[in-house]
Formats: sequence, C-alpha cells, structure tokens
Amino acid sequence: MPRRSKLLLVSSIGGHLTELLLVSKILEANADSRWVTAENDQSTSLLADRPVTYLPYVAPRDWRTALSVLPEFHRLLREEHYDAVVSTGAAVAVPAMLAARSLGVPAHYVESVSRFRGTSMTGRLVSGIPGVGLYTQHPERAQGRWRHDVSIADSLARRSAPRRKQGPPRIFVTLGTIRPYRFDALVDRVLKVLPPSAEVTWQLGVTARNDLPGTVRDYVTNAEFSRLAREATAVVTHAGVGSVLQLLEQGVEPVVVPRRAARGEHVDDHQMEAVDAFTRIGIATCRQVEDISTRDLVGGTVVLPRTRTSTLPANLQHLA
Repeated sequence: MPRRSKLLLVSSIGGHLTELLLVSKILEANADSRWVTAENDQSTSLLADRPVTYLPYVAPRDWRTALSVLPEFHRLLREEHYDAVVSTGAAVAVPAMLAARSLGVPAHYVESVSRFRGTSMTGRLVSGIPGVGLYTQHPERAQGRWRHDVSIADSLARRSAPRRKQGPPRIFVTLGTIRPYRFDALVDRVLKVLPPSAEVTWQLGVTARNDLPGTVRDYVTNAEFSRLAREATAVVTHAGVGSVLQLLEQGVEPVVVPRRAARGEHVDDHQMEAVDAFTRIGIATCRQVEDISTRDLVGGTVVLPRTRTSTLPANLQHLA
C-alpha cells in the first residue's frame, strides 16, 4: 500500500472511520490527503483540522445511496490529483473504488479488523472490481487476491497488568453510531441491573429512549467520548472495534457486548467474531446481553497503564 502519499481516504462514520485514522497513521498519509465520510459529532471532531468532504450517510447495504454519491467521487478525483484511494468501508467504499478504477487511480480496500473469519458484503463487492488492492488485517486470512500489509490488530494486545478504578458507580454506556440499527436489548439489561446509586451517561446513537435515568445523548464528540470513558468507573460498549479501540487508547478495559443479527441489531454477527477475539487475547470483559450483572457495573473499570510503549511495533506506538 502507498506510504507517505497524498490519499483520498474514504469511510463510513463510526468504527470504520476510527480504523481508517489508524491505518492512515501507519501509512504516514500526507497532511494534504482528503477525507470523505458522513457528517456527525464524531467525524467533525476527529477531522476538524483536516481537508474533508462530507457526503450523505450511506447505511450498511444501502446500495441506492451508495451509487448516488458516485458522481461526487468522480468530481473529487478529476478536480485534484491523489496518489491513491484508500477505504476501510463500509458501503461507501464501493462507489469510491468504482470511481477510482474508472479514472485509472490506484484503489486499496482494507477489510475491517472485526472480520476475523469471514469477508464482509462490501469486501465481496469490491473484490469484483478489477484492479482494486484487497487487504485483510489478519495474516492467516491472506489468500488469493487478499494480502496482509497493514494491521491495527496488534494494538489490541494487553500492555501490562491492569488496575481497578475505584469510586462511586459512574457508568458510561456507549452504543456507537451505526444506523439504522437499535440496541434496546443492551439498554434494557443495563437498566435491570443498574445499581441504585449509580450515575450513568448513555450514548445511544439511534436507540432513542425516554425512560432512562441520568444523562442521555444521541452522539458525543471524540473529546467527550474520551472524557466520559476516563471519568467512568465502568464502561459498557457494543462490540464495535472502533469503540473498543478508542476505549483502549484511553487506557480503559470495557465490558463489551455484541450486537446480534437475530435481534435486528446489525447486518450480521461479525461482532460475535470480535468478542471471540477479545476474549482470546484478554483485553476486555466480554458478555452476552443476558449475562451482564450488577457486579460488572460496580466492579470498577480496568485501567491499562500506558507507559510500556516499547512492547508495541514501532508503527503502532502512537496508540500508547
């Protein structure tokens, strides 16, 4: 993949954008690279000082909207030179790759680190576009056209023995930004086991509710997310890799709960794959919705010391 180049960096909001930020650091993308994503509190705060073009939000498998933004990618690539287009998905990657290859611009698609076993629908679609470079973040999945070049997976490794954060229960529940998928099952379970004295902040995304105690927000900025995570005595998150990575960057080990396709909470069960991997390498307390207990919420957030950067690969030390 291109290093130290001027790139058109394309992704959906949420975890895909978080991953693309980390991939861009590994690639040492030039400062004049342009970002293309949807607009919300996360993207405007993360990309405040970067060249950015905001497009309409493309929901997972919303191919009609994905194709409607194809002319905008043609315009961007005709008006300014880019050495390559790089995307971490999701559906918005398809028009980006189509536009790039139709104009002879190199195009590279990086499958999400959450795809530990299977290939996403977007990955299957872009693999049908001639000339697109295809990359998995897991070396054991490199086969055929799928190569292993960049990976943020190593950043998930535990750095050293954690310590527990003490204090009155202060709980941060974050459901990410994925639309249009609600996660009422997690909200209902937390309500059921919530300690009576707890202060709780909810970041709900599209899971709008009017029956919740504490502070309720649809979305928060990146700075607010970091502050809420650091101040909490317990953090509960959906198993979006982007959310988990952001929490680990803050030195927090969260309670991670996967969305389930059977309940209509996501397009498929790739968050189950992520939870399996988190459990295997021991970086989080992983629970199914029905298994969350009051003890999970009062046990105290695990805080990971952030001083042993030498144990990380050089191109991942920025995470520490």
